Amino acid sequence: MTKLKLLVVYYSSTGTNYQLAQWAAESAEKEGAEVKTVKVKELAPKEAIDGNPGWKANAEKTKDVAEAKADDLDWADAIIFSMPTRYGNLPAQMKQFLDSTGGLWQQGKLTNKVVSAMSSAMNPHGGQEATVLALYTTMYHWGAIVVAPGYTDPVTFAAGGNPYGTSVSVDEKGKMKEDVKDAVMHQAKRVVQVAGWIKKGKE
Repeated sequence: MTKLKLLVVYYSSTGTNYQLAQWAAESAEKEGAEVKTVKVKELAPKEAIDGNPGWKANAEKTKDVAEAKADDLDWADAIIFSMPTRYGNLPAQMKQFLDSTGGLWQQGKLTNKVVSAMSSAMNPHGGQEATVLALYTTMYHWGAIVVAPGYTDPVTFAAGGNPYGTSVSVDEKGKMKEDVKDAVMHQAKRVVQVAGWIKKGKE
């Protein structure tokens, strides 16, 4: 079987989802996948970013991370998305990227991609589950195969018990309130394993 290709697509203003994306990539690489990590294009005005020290610092820290392109989705066998919640929904930056995938969708190039998602918010019930499920709605239209963590490992409970995708809450300084690293690592491992079974069957 050819090497599994995993794409991690994230949006992060102050760094939380950048960290989740890094952990997911680390886990997938440990499982033998070829991994590419990309960020979606920032839409917020420079004034807004510069007015928030954490946002500005993260923008500078991640300035060399490549922006997500349609070709990246075509390349991947599996995709993990990570994004903060915005009023219980996707941030505009991630939604804009998804809305740009119509060409690939019409060609059937997104069908049977294995996908999974993670999210964050300011408090434990800040809309993380709704955000993950909102992303999955688009995935169903793609014809993708959603691989949620479910309750397949005790680490899910330790991280707050979200079966749809690992989620975390952060304080006003951007520090994570829950220890979710193990849950992220497990979710990425599960995605690679399931995607590997599917890839092997197809080949």
